[in-house]
Amino acid sequence: MVFPRPPSESDLFLHSNFASRYARDSLPRFSMPEDSMPKEAAYQNIHDELQLDAIPKLNLASFVTTSMEEECNKLIMESINKNYVDMDEYPITTDLHNRCVNMIARLFHADIGEDENAIGAGTVGSSEAIMLAGLAFKKKWQNKRKAEGKPYDKPNLVTGSNVQVCWEKFARYFEVELREVEVREGYYVMDPAKAVELVDENTICVAAILGSTYNGEFEDVKLLNDLLLQKNKQSGWDTPIHVDAASGGFIAPFLYPELEWDFRLALVKSINVSGHKYGLVYAGIGWVIWRTKDDLPEDLVFHINYLGADQPTFTLNFSKGSSQIIAQYYQLIRLGQEGYLSIMENCRENAMVLKEDLEKSGHFNILSKDNGVPVVAFSLKDRRQYDEYKISEMLRRHGWIVPAYPMPPAAQHVIVLRVVIRAEFSRTLAERLAFDIHNVLHELEKLPPPTMMNNIEEENKDLVDNGVKETTLDAHRAIIVQESNKRQKVMAA
Repeated sequence: MVFPRPPSESDLFLHSNFASRYARDSLPRFSMPEDSMPKEAAYQNIHDELQLDAIPKLNLASFVTTSMEEECNKLIMESINKNYVDMDEYPITTDLHNRCVNMIARLFHADIGEDENAIGAGTVGSSEAIMLAGLAFKKKWQNKRKAEGKPYDKPNLVTGSNVQVCWEKFARYFEVELREVEVREGYYVMDPAKAVELVDENTICVAAILGSTYNGEFEDVKLLNDLLLQKNKQSGWDTPIHVDAASGGFIAPFLYPELEWDFRLALVKSINVSGHKYGLVYAGIGWVIWRTKDDLPEDLVFHINYLGADQPTFTLNFSKGSSQIIAQYYQLIRLGQEGYLSIMENCRENAMVLKEDLEKSGHFNILSKDNGVPVVAFSLKDRRQYDEYKISEMLRRHGWIVPAYPMPPAAQHVIVLRVVIRAEFSRTLAERLAFDIHNVLHELEKLPPPTMMNNIEEENKDLVDNGVKETTLDAHRAIIVQESNKRQKVMAA
């Protein structure tokens, strides 16, 4: 066992971390160390280990923004020590929050007067926003059932099986039955007609998704609204709609302004959107907006006064940072509608470039839609020699993170690769990714068929057992590397 030696005089005066003992001692992993270490050493060691993470810009699995302007970064650092919940102490931060709520509500066509305040809240991502919206629906439904003298212990929620996991969390945490409309091959979003069929007197709401996690597709909220209006009229119910616009809420108003999905539809009572996705803010900010004050039951709102003044609050958490709220306000006023439109158009065009290149290759079926979130979801036409998981694995060698996953139940035999085109993903990167996908396909096509690979592996085992150093598989891999190097040189030229 090696015991670290105590710091020497040279350790104290030698400024290079790499010449000190901290470069050869392991960092603590499970127990807090007894002794302190210099701040430079702590920083350098943690910094170095973090280099093994993926490059955020090349993480095409994520919808979350990874780059903001330096001026906004400064504002974030200047406000990182402010606790948003201290509204009385930080009134300007609170005012910026309320400005964001009002701007977003009007973007979603909330019917509010010029000097009237919208009803909404900043949240820690869309997950908390969905929890709050779901609780409001449940409470309002329960209050109505109690007033009518009817049972109120079996609420249910209707949505598609393509929903994000936070909806499943809401249903489980708050004891609401989740009724899912199954997707099917070729139709990977909720069918509005089938959703309405599942609605009964215990349905607290139907949740529609504006931008499916799986392929970026917008669900038909207008058709859902019209069908549900008919059912409500026939049944005497008043089942509402919530729109999960986590991904599409900052896209549709700019790219598809005529698309009716928001508060223009009578039954849409609340909407959530992720500021940290196409709202163009770093991770940690979401928004939930209600149509009117009546859609947020007053008995869910808490009033606290021990921080200096009466403060109404409706959140699942208490303390949270102010930085992301301030960053959201910066983006809204810095970019304006003109800037958001330009960015979303760039995202869509870059997605189309990648999509068209993949189609031309003849290897893939495209499962995303031209109108929707700028996502390119695609699957192999022929999976006999290699599959989508292998392509995903090989792309990591080029630095790209492109997830491979099955579609929801009833269509889970369909495996998808998905590329999320974010604001910071340039045309150059789109073209580079297309080239690297073709490069990976070229490498994979040179591999023997799976049955031959099994035979080669058996042969390798025998050769290794007999002391042979270079196996047939090693030689084959060397050929692949040579071919890859040739292609890289051509690209570089």
